[in-house]
Amino acid sequence: MRKLSGVAAMIAAMAGTAYADDPKFVFGKKEEVKDVKDVEWHATAEGGVVFTTGNSETTSGTGGLKISRKEGDDKLQIEGSAAYAKGSVRQGIDMNGNGTIDDPSEIVTVDTLTAETLAGKVRYDRFLTDANSLFIAALASRDVPAGKLSVVGGQFGYSRQLYKTKDAETLAEIGYDFSREHLVGGSPALEIHSVRAFVGHHAQMTEGAVLDASAELLSNLNSLTLPTHEDGGPFQDTRVNIKLAISAKIGRNLAFQTSFEAHYDHRPAPLNIKMLAPGFTPAAEPLDTIMKAQLIYTFAGKVEDKK
Repeated sequence: MRKLSGVAAMIAAMAGTAYADDPKFVFGKKEEVKDVKDVEWHATAEGGVVFTTGNSETTSGTGGLKISRKEGDDKLQIEGSAAYAKGSVRQGIDMNGNGTIDDPSEIVTVDTLTAETLAGKVRYDRFLTDANSLFIAALASRDVPAGKLSVVGGQFGYSRQLYKTKDAETLAEIGYDFSREHLVGGSPALEIHSVRAFVGHHAQMTEGAVLDASAELLSNLNSLTLPTHEDGGPFQDTRVNIKLAISAKIGRNLAFQTSFEAHYDHRPAPLNIKMLAPGFTPAAEPLDTIMKAQLIYTFAGKVEDKK
């Protein structure tokens, strides 16, 4: 346990600069640690990038890293992800006020940040039986276009295996979630106490092709004073997160994955716009969707137990 505590402390310090309010399908499974005498680890790295130049200049990239360490009935998981996108478009600005664009100096390049998200998560599972476990997690995240400068918090709860066959498994979790949100616009931070429910499904569709699907619901238990002046009473700040991913192996350690994510916030943060009139605080869009296509490389290994 001292080894696990040391690893958790180191990763938690690294994740503190990231963000993790969006849940991932990271439930623990008893069979992964059952009868394990050696220390086993598993890691995946994923990434994708797009660049364009000329009349339209864009830069976008996504990346992620997942690491797990298993020893006996204990499992530690660390996750990190990032997404960034910026666009530059040439536009006309009537600088002389004559109602037309009549000089090359009035054609300027405008930069727009369309995505800047960071997420990090550290989770520890303690297995009680083959189908039951308890977990605790620390999270941190950032999503500037959605109005969230930083979100830090934690979760704990109970996980239960609902269904299992040779090629498929379904698990459910219920528990508590706390998050402290620092929003754009300089408003006071929000402290949100929520009930959390989660369902995840993992299945091998064909040889080398894997499906991962998950859905999570979080709803506030305490009353919130929202900067957007909307009703922040109990169960008004409900958030729903859905993810669907399909991976296909294209090599021994390499796979191609396509995924779709949807994140709904019934009480979204303020929109990231400057120079607003006093008392006017528009809210961001309640629904965000993300589609990805990326390569995933898998590492695995075992360390001999020298106890």
